[in-house]
Amino acid sequence: MNIREVLLSFMNEPAYRPMMVQELAKIFGITKRDMKDFQKIIDSMVQDGQIASNESGRYGITSNMGLVTGIFQSHQKGFGFVILEEDKPDIFIPASNVNTAMNGDKVLVKILKNENNGKKCEGFIESIIDRKNKTVVGLYQDSKSFGFVVPSDNKMTKDIFIPKGKRNGAKTGQIVVVEILKWPDENKKAEGKIIEVLGYSDERGVDILTVIRKFNLPEEFPFAVEKEAVEIDENINKDEYKRRRDLRDLKIVTIDGEDAKDLDDAVSIEVLENGNYKLGVHIADVSHYVKENSNLDKEAFKRGNSVYLIDRVIPMLPRKLSNGVCSLNPRVDRLTLSCVMEIDHNGKVVDHEIFESIIKTNERMTYTDVTKILRDKDEETIKKYDYLLEEFQNMEKLFNILNKRRMDRGTIDFEFEEAKIILDDKGKPVEIEPYERAVSNRIIEEFMLVANETVAEHMFWLNVPFVYRIHEDPNEEKLMNFNEFVHNLGYFVKHTGEIHPRVLQEILEKVKGKKEEHVVSRLLLRSMMKARYAPQCTGHFGLAAKYYCHFTSPIRRYADLTIHRIIKEYLNGGISDKREKKLNKIVDKASNQASDTERIAIEAEREVDDLKKAEYMADKIGEKFEGIISSVTNFGIFIELPNTVEGLVHITDLKDDYYIYDEKNIQLMGERTKNIYRLGDDVKVVCTRVSIENREVYFEIVEEKDDEEIEE
Repeated sequence: MNIREVLLSFMNEPAYRPMMVQELAKIFGITKRDMKDFQKIIDSMVQDGQIASNESGRYGITSNMGLVTGIFQSHQKGFGFVILEEDKPDIFIPASNVNTAMNGDKVLVKILKNENNGKKCEGFIESIIDRKNKTVVGLYQDSKSFGFVVPSDNKMTKDIFIPKGKRNGAKTGQIVVVEILKWPDENKKAEGKIIEVLGYSDERGVDILTVIRKFNLPEEFPFAVEKEAVEIDENINKDEYKRRRDLRDLKIVTIDGEDAKDLDDAVSIEVLENGNYKLGVHIADVSHYVKENSNLDKEAFKRGNSVYLIDRVIPMLPRKLSNGVCSLNPRVDRLTLSCVMEIDHNGKVVDHEIFESIIKTNERMTYTDVTKILRDKDEETIKKYDYLLEEFQNMEKLFNILNKRRMDRGTIDFEFEEAKIILDDKGKPVEIEPYERAVSNRIIEEFMLVANETVAEHMFWLNVPFVYRIHEDPNEEKLMNFNEFVHNLGYFVKHTGEIHPRVLQEILEKVKGKKEEHVVSRLLLRSMMKARYAPQCTGHFGLAAKYYCHFTSPIRRYADLTIHRIIKEYLNGGISDKREKKLNKIVDKASNQASDTERIAIEAEREVDDLKKAEYMADKIGEKFEGIISSVTNFGIFIELPNTVEGLVHITDLKDDYYIYDEKNIQLMGERTKNIYRLGDDVKVVCTRVSIENREVYFEIVEEKDDEEIEE
């Protein structure tokens, strides 16, 4: 046992009463010389939320002292919520109880009122455990003797004071990055110094750069990391040819989007004599080049994944690897980790092998070209790739078999419209067009899914430490609300204790093609938990899969890179007991980090999309559109247009009546007219206002009598 575990065990004793650090030091025989180190241990345990101190400076287990730890999410009106680390309801924090906490801070909360009659649990922020916002992006405003920065994030409600000598040449109206020097207290604002001037908000690229800085996404690689990347030999060592399986004579292709440069998966297919399919999924062997604990590895862990922001990629690995030596570029030898599966006509994997390999892809195919071959029967494209035609046809046949098997077992398949935002050479959005999920995209999705499941099950039965991709059962309360809503639409969810994903998939199938399809799908998605990484294999609810992992993208996901290392370690001599203990810690850290960085990437990508969608709508004020009600709240209704742009009709802009929010039926009802706006209704709207700074679009309902031409 280390000192932390001993302290926790001691404080957990029923007879323990909170003690001061000096008392604890005396009990554990800590000398004056070791007192500094002992205090550091106490402080780090407080930082981790394991223990807390009361007003008199006495320490005890956090939960035993009536306190909980969580992440503070503030609202622009001053109040906020603390999101708990366990699966427990949020705690409401009134503005008067925020106690200098800033959005994203890890905090210690005292519960003041428990949940009651639908009212949220209420609390007071006792202390800040960890400040998240070491730097803040915002708009600089200058005055004679000082300046201040208004944060771009509207959840950060207070300005940051900038002393005269800390302005770094910033001018009023410029977007800047501020390093916080002093945290706020009851009487003073936070104080900081400007460390970077990004430029004026209307300058090209400053908008996306603002998001990059807001989420602390690292654009440049440290020198030591780039140096390691440059020193990698692009030539494959002769020993690798000897010890790996040589698949260079196989017909193998990559199939990706036109813009993709980090090609980390390739596929091969054969039909065996018994009629079964032999599917090969060959994944870039990134772990051969990125060694554990190297500078490259540490930086990849820190980044967690690549981030895709419309006109740029912030890669997990330097481009020498991501676009070069690791990318499965055509007609060059590449090191891979292969999962080769024999699949019967029912879609069952009857045999499989996982091994290290060397491949040479025949073609760098695009989704567009493969779709032209299979769906459009385009003669020119078929002629160009005639030597691969049989392979593509077999891929389509196998896709149909695998997809049917997955649907039959109850996979929940959401079919939301995704959009591609087209920018001009000045970074201005000129078009938002639906992203086609064609047959070629779906083939690759299906092949990656079956490979991920096969690898996860294989490693589960070997009983070695591993990083799984898990998706827990839906939240019971949210599912009940969903059930009630669809029941009102005439659909019935068979709910007998434990819910099976097939039951929910059946609902999606019933609403397919109907007016309410979009809204039922959206509401079901909101009822679901978020998928995450974990060392425990608890299954993937949405996929109706017992075993699942992410094996197929090690160039852009750290979780995949970690499991590649474990697979290769097992293949090359096994895993000792000593190594297993170390791997348990590694997969635990990798799972948490990959989940955290994935969440940040999704938020950053969504914010850039929202920003460009708002910019796209800015010159469409006064234009009319058809849309669907995608969300109903007590302050208004959100309308989604066919191009995926979403905007708010505020309740005060519903001028024909006073509207009351009916939470149970997710609708607004006019008090006098009994007019109803409900989730999923088609509406006609006019764009009235856009706030690019807040990424917000505002609509008003078009009355029938005023309705003229509707802009598509």
